[in-house]
Amino acid sequence: MTYDAVIFDLLTALLDSWTLWNDVAGSTDDGLHWRRRYLELTYGCGAYRPYELLVREAAREAGLPERLADELERRWDELQPWPEARQVLGALPVPLAVATNCSIRLGERAARRVGVPFKAVITAESAGFYKPRPEPYRAVLAALGTAPERTLFVAGSASDVPGAKAVGMPVYWHNRIGLEARDATRPDRLEPNLDKLAELFAAG
Repeated sequence: MTYDAVIFDLLTALLDSWTLWNDVAGSTDDGLHWRRRYLELTYGCGAYRPYELLVREAAREAGLPERLADELERRWDELQPWPEARQVLGALPVPLAVATNCSIRLGERAARRVGVPFKAVITAESAGFYKPRPEPYRAVLAALGTAPERTLFVAGSASDVPGAKAVGMPVYWHNRIGLEARDATRPDRLEPNLDKLAELFAAG
């Protein structure tokens, strides 16, 4: 299969957001509990509510101080790309784009941390809905001008697998930390890093 473009989930497929959340929370357990509650809120949200508000609500519901949301935002530019991300993305011969569940402001800041150019950065705020609703995926496809079946989606979170597949995109799941599948939907490729992505294009 030859793809015309690649769309990435930003905060898990390209950036190590887990480490930052855990560090802000003060421990791995608290960070994961906070992050999972935040993900539950976004997945159940549908229409966009401010990302920063959901992060704050998730902290409170996880039994953590709400001020951690402010600390996370203050340290947002500490987000680091996965070690192979820049090299792999820099070698891809097609336009690249991002679909991410956060605000426009934080999405653009996070995208710059990757260190490669993107043709489009679509956020939940700009699309009006959170993934895995179809609207963000369709918005980034429209920005690229590509057909879903010829656009590879690189997922980082479990919910992006059924979300992207539902709009007709093939999915490469970069499951770095061994997340459990959200449902019975299976990706076209399941890998622990981004390295096989480059091989996929080289093979094509």
